[in-house]
Amino acid sequence: MTTTTDIGRHAPPAANVSGTSGATTRDPRLDVFRGISMFVILISHAPGNPWSNWIWGRFGFSDAAEVFVFCSGMASAVAFGGTFDRAGWTLGTARVAFRVWQVYWAHIGLFLVIAFAMAALNAAGFSDKNYIFALNLQRFFEETGPQLLGLMTLTYVPNFFDILPMYIVLLMMIPLVMALHRLSPLAALAALASLWLATQLGRDDFAGTMLGDTFGLRGFPAEPWSDRVWFFNPFGWQIVFFTGFALMKGWIPAPPVTPWLIALASAVVLVSVPIVWWPLRGDYPLLRDIWDAIEPLRPKTEEGILRYVHLLSLAYLAWAAAGRGGHRLMPHGQSPLDRARDGTLAIITRVGQQSLAVFMVSMLGSRLMGVLLDETVPAALVNILGIATLIATAYTVAWFKSQPWRVRRSIT
Repeated sequence: MTTTTDIGRHAPPAANVSGTSGATTRDPRLDVFRGISMFVILISHAPGNPWSNWIWGRFGFSDAAEVFVFCSGMASAVAFGGTFDRAGWTLGTARVAFRVWQVYWAHIGLFLVIAFAMAALNAAGFSDKNYIFALNLQRFFEETGPQLLGLMTLTYVPNFFDILPMYIVLLMMIPLVMALHRLSPLAALAALASLWLATQLGRDDFAGTMLGDTFGLRGFPAEPWSDRVWFFNPFGWQIVFFTGFALMKGWIPAPPVTPWLIALASAVVLVSVPIVWWPLRGDYPLLRDIWDAIEPLRPKTEEGILRYVHLLSLAYLAWAAAGRGGHRLMPHGQSPLDRARDGTLAIITRVGQQSLAVFMVSMLGSRLMGVLLDETVPAALVNILGIATLIATAYTVAWFKSQPWRVRRSIT
């Protein structure tokens, strides 16, 4: 049986955790599944992309966003949790603060690059489509001064740009959770669960009720001219992040790999398919009624319970399939088929290792893919170009991080 203490022991020693500097061991499953989520996020964010109809989020309650946040929590436990253990709370907090600083400026830069790229496309008359309007950025260009201040203070967060701000808040919670866990492990886990529950009570359907008004917790404001909040409420999504974090730290035990748990997780995944998959749901009124009835249990903004349970089921099945220590994801054969499999896994792993850089490129790339799709470029070609760009990004960033210029050459 694999336990949480096994996690991270069998990974290649040069794997880089969460894009931070310094080599450390890590679980190969972490990078493989995060790499897969990077490709899915690219495909799903490209407007008008027919390939997005076949991502796993169309067949179940959770999607690639949950996988990315869950794996990021696990990676953060290795990258930052170990620092708290070795160097103490103050230096651990300092390391997290440095990462927050990096992600903050990554968010600002990403927004400005995409916003002005869309403006350039409009100015060039590349298409009849208004790409600024498509991203709901017209207010930024009409009132640049106030909205630039909102951008810098994270009070202006358009929907397409809200993953990194949510990640910033999750990172900022790590020192608080670590401090609370030192006082009482049970209290830390109870506080996270209570925070998630308060977020569910803060939804619009609880507004005006005694529970909602007393215990409800809404997200951060997303724009000053309306009451819209961040699409990803970090107080709800922290349950995904810190579940991965707690599993990697060993705060909660990993479930055993048993036939009945595999059957249970499989049942959760399979039962969700006819309810979630819209072509089938559209043909059967009973499925539509079920879909409508469970609406309070499946919101994405607050990370509803059905999304969370579906994610845990998928994660368990993936973990069981990968084998102890992820040994089924490691090179193990010399046949042509084995070499092709190992090569594919190596590419996916590399993408997962450079997740921040790859994510940023995918956000811009997905918008450009949408432009190509608008111009009737074949979808297969557009998606292959997008995937190849992510792979090239991952290998390029890894090359720079390896600092090849520091290698001493022998003098002959």
